[in-house]
Amino acid sequence: MWCSALRIIETDADVAEGGAWLAAHDPRFAAALAHTGALPLRRRPDGFAQLLSAIISQQVSTASAAAIWARMEAAGLTHEAAVRAAGEDGLRAVGLSRQKIAYAQALADAEIDYAALRALPDAGVIKTLTAVKGIGVWTAEIYAMFSLGRMDVFAPGDLALQVAAQSLFDLKVRPSEKELRALSENWSPWRSVAARLLFAYYRGIKGREGTK
Repeated sequence: MWCSALRIIETDADVAEGGAWLAAHDPRFAAALAHTGALPLRRRPDGFAQLLSAIISQQVSTASAAAIWARMEAAGLTHEAAVRAAGEDGLRAVGLSRQKIAYAQALADAEIDYAALRALPDAGVIKTLTAVKGIGVWTAEIYAMFSLGRMDVFAPGDLALQVAAQSLFDLKVRPSEKELRALSENWSPWRSVAARLLFAYYRGIKGREGTK
């Protein structure tokens, strides 16, 4: 579906269209798609809670992040006003570190217009989000891809994407964020689907290596 000048990924059919385009433009993507099978939609909700959850997940294990987030949900700390009202003591009580407390409060105080983000161009989304303390480019790009459904966003700072690209394109070394960003320009206008494909391919690589 087209939304103003933005192409939004909303359905499995949209992802399949992107996958077919990538496969037609590069036989290595065709081989990867044959290996992974149909790609997941991976759409998530947008809004404050999704970004707060992403902040909570930074630099901790999946299990730890899930446990902390469950406590925050139980305490009702998934809205701006609740986070502001809780103060440092309330946020510390559910397991947030001093740094995460500062980030959560910064996000709550930013009062982002999440509905307006849906209509901003990709660069505007990234600029708005990264202006908030605790939100880096990677988090902003992941949000744009999976919460806003943007068609042509990529997250080259992601380690899994770097490892998958190294394997799929037979690169001698794992590409840096800058190198992978440049490489991903060849996959426009379907870079978000390329990310989905590389994430799926990465899971296959890890499975073949017998690692978690």
